[in-house]
Amino acid sequence: MIASTPKPPYYAVIFSSVISNDTNGYENMADNMVELVKKQPGFLGYESARNAIGITVSYWDSLEAIKNWKLVSEHLVAQQMGKDKWYASYKTRICLVERDYGFDSSVF
Repeated sequence: MIASTPKPPYYAVIFSSVISNDTNGYENMADNMVELVKKQPGFLGYESARNAIGITVSYWDSLEAIKNWKLVSEHLVAQQMGKDKWYASYKTRICLVERDYGFDSSVF
């Protein structure tokens, strides 16, 4: 599902990853992180897809909200597990969204 976001400006965190061979516990942790992030102040929504490369884009109302999410204790555990076990590689990018537009055929 495409996230519903407010009128720009807002921020996007793009997390791209390549999964390792050891994914034991990964799906459960990912589900837990989704439930936890939805409760974070400043969180606006997310979109995620995984094939050879996983890409998750989360949307935030401020850089401070992004920083605060990065420091949530449960998220810190997930980050360390990702480094130690689940990811062969990853990259995080933080962007300012200055413009957005789209199309939704279900509106017609």
